[in-house]
Amino acid sequence: MNKKVAIHQPNYIPWLGYFYKMAKCDVFVFLDIVQYPRGQSFASRNKIKTSNGPIFLTIPVNIPKGYEGKVKYTDVEFSDQIWKQKHLRTLELNYKRAKFFNEIFEIYKKQLLSMDNLIELNINLIQAFADDLGIDVETIRLSEILSEFGQKTRLIIDICNKLNANKYLSGTGGGKEYNDEKLLNDNGIELLYSDFIHPVYPQLWGDFIPNLSIIDLIFNCGPDSRNYLLKKNN
Repeated sequence: MNKKVAIHQPNYIPWLGYFYKMAKCDVFVFLDIVQYPRGQSFASRNKIKTSNGPIFLTIPVNIPKGYEGKVKYTDVEFSDQIWKQKHLRTLELNYKRAKFFNEIFEIYKKQLLSMDNLIELNINLIQAFADDLGIDVETIRLSEILSEFGQKTRLIIDICNKLNANKYLSGTGGGKEYNDEKLLNDNGIELLYSDFIHPVYPQLWGDFIPNLSIIDLIFNCGPDSRNYLLKKNN
């Protein structure tokens, strides 16, 4: 057995490091039935670049009454549909000069207009962009493999055990705060951290800005996006 698992919440048009982690694992698990974060998060927004600097594209969401602070990703709905045209227009205004705008915009638009809730939109956009990047990885939703699971490191152990995986690939952000390496090792799971190094790639609008949505990379670089994503990290 030598299987590497990575897990993450299904964020809206995530940053480059998210897709790097997908490319470096054998199975990627979408945490679709964990608690939706309180306050602002990347669950429903991400950054793009404009002539005036970076801005957030934010999806207005509706949290069911009585579930504040306890709602799962699968329960989150859109507050309205008006935002979709705003996001399309914002991307068009700021990226229409990008070399690969037309192709990528159609991928984005197709998913945006066909999905009726946050979880389906986010997962389908992630998978569509992963396909465009040539990332061939098995993806699965937490809800498809487990109905009951622990918290933090126990969740990782439950997922790895269910998938017969012996390696867990973590991000280097919040993951380091709650990963219990000893507990993982005691359960036969090796803890690995992503070695992602953010590339510098051609952008519109002046000086390079890192940590934007993946959409900034693929609008600007098209088929070369995979090389930018992976070349400095081999």
